[in-house]
Parts: sequence; C-alpha cells; structure tokens
Amino acid sequence: MANSLVLQNVNQEFIRTNLVTLILALLTLVAFVASLLIGPAAIGLEHTISSLFSDRADTTALIINEVRLPRALLAVLIGATLGLSGAALQGFLRNPLAEPGLIGVSASAALGAVLTLYTGISALFVLALPFGGILGACIGVITITLLAGRNGSSITLILAGIAVTSFASALTALVLNLAPNPFAVTEIVFWMMGSLSDRSMTHVWLAAPFMILGWILLLGLGRPLDALTLGEETAQTLGFNITRVRHQVVFGTALCVGAATSVAGMIGFVGLVVPHLLRPLVNHRPSHLLVASAFGGAILTLAADIVVRLISTNVELKLGVVTALVGAPFFLMLIMQSRRQIF
Repeated sequence: MANSLVLQNVNQEFIRTNLVTLILALLTLVAFVASLLIGPAAIGLEHTISSLFSDRADTTALIINEVRLPRALLAVLIGATLGLSGAALQGFLRNPLAEPGLIGVSASAALGAVLTLYTGISALFVLALPFGGILGACIGVITITLLAGRNGSSITLILAGIAVTSFASALTALVLNLAPNPFAVTEIVFWMMGSLSDRSMTHVWLAAPFMILGWILLLGLGRPLDALTLGEETAQTLGFNITRVRHQVVFGTALCVGAATSVAGMIGFVGLVVPHLLRPLVNHRPSHLLVASAFGGAILTLAADIVVRLISTNVELKLGVVTALVGAPFFLMLIMQSRRQIF
C-alpha cells in the first residue's frame, strides 16, 4: 500500500512538471511571435510569416529578418540563459538570493566589453565588443576558481565571486572616470544598462554556441542538485563529486552568462525572480526547476523587451532598466518574507 502511494505521488509530480513545462514552452512561443509582430511599423502575422520563409528583399522582409528576428532570438537565448543559470546557482549554493551576478561573471564580462569601448577597439570591427565580453567572463571565472581553491566550500565560492565582482566594478568605474570625452562615457553607460536594439544575426551566431554549451553543462546538474538539497555530505555519500559539480556550475554559468552579457549588456534580476516564481509549481525540486526557469526567463525577457518598444519616449528605454524595475520590488518582497520567518 505504501509503495502504491509513493508511486502515485511520483506519477502526479511527473505529470504536473511536464504540464508546467509545456505551458511555459507555449507561452514562450506566443511571446516570441508577439515580439516579431510588435514594433513601430505595423506588420500583420501573415506578412511576418511570409517574410521569414521567403527570399524577398522588400522593406517588410528587412524589418522582420534584420531587426525583429535577431532581437527576438537574443531575448529567448539571453532570458533562458539567465533563468537557467539562476536556478542552477540557487540549487547548488542552496541560497534563494543567488543569481548569475553573484559569482562575478556579469561584472567581468561587462568590464571586458567596456574596455573595448574605452580603447576604441569596438570601432575597428563589429564583433570586438562581444569578444571582449566573453574574454572578460573567462578571465573572471578562472580568477574565481583559483581564489576558491580546488576543494573550497560554497561560502568560499560566494566570497570569491563577491571579490571579483567588486574588483571588476571598481575597474569599470575607473574606466568611466578616465573616459576621454562625454560621448565615450554615454556610450559605455548606455551599453551597461542592457539592450537588444541594433543587434543583428551576427550577434546571435556569435553568442549562441557559447550559450548552448553552457546550457548543456547546467542541464546535466539535475540529479546532483536534487542530492544537494539533503546536504553536501549526503550528496557525497550518494556518489556525487561536489568539486566537479561546482566546476560545472561555475564554467557553465560563465559560458552562457558571459556570452549573454557580451552581446546585450547587463540585464539583472531575471535569474533571481524567475526561479522563485516557478519553484512552487515544480514542487521545489531543483532538477525540474532548471528547464522551467529557462522557459520562464525567456518569457520574462521577451515581455520586457516588448514593453520597451510599447512605451513611447524620445529615447528608447533600456531592457536592463525595465527588468530592474520589475526585479527590485520582488527582491524587497523576499527580504520582508525572510524577516517574517525570522521573527
């Protein structure tokens, strides 16, 4: 009888998780199509689809294929990256406030990209900016790994990430302080706010391989993360190598978040908000949360980018500003919940 009840609960959890994932996938598709349809130029669904699957070179086809399609694809890739990496970090560190910026990847990638703007290398060829960001992320994660040590604890990893983040942020502020003219400062600041405007398929093809490789590393962490909910010692007893898991989390996050930051700037709070919203829907199981958070991150980023285009201002709002306006109140709500639990 007991075995029958356990099996029934497992089946119910499996069905519920798959249903949640399916709904999130459909919502991602709807948001992606909406991103293709919405913009200053009114283009219907029929013309949008025909432009995607034809070789025409008219104005409508150029708008869809050269402006809206790269923007929508990057929103999906970057949102999935931030949501997935946030869920993986929260599961590994067992810290509900963990997100990709915690281990210094975002700040390091931003510093690498800012240096290309400051030195003028970004003006020499179009891919200098994303290459600089990816290189900065790689250097940052190597530094974090060396600081944390081979057998360092999760707390050591967090402290190493905070140190690298602080140092990278300080260097970025120094670059802004030494910028040769106000126009350079404006360019750097606007880029750091995060945006998907003026991106092309070249940016998609550059960032996508790094992101997908990072996804593969992070999606392979389901079972170890489930075991870690019982504690590191229990996970080791079950046969999981915690050091290898930590390296997989760090390098997977570095690859995908570094690539995302390098092409779009710093987009915060997605990796923090999405796992929290979806965790109750997947029964608080880290392995189920990974895929769900990837779809949830894509939905949130697509929705935020649509809002950016719908709000009429003289200067287009930056995507990172919109996600911060959504994420900051949510962060405050988490703090209030934590205070109630303590008292």
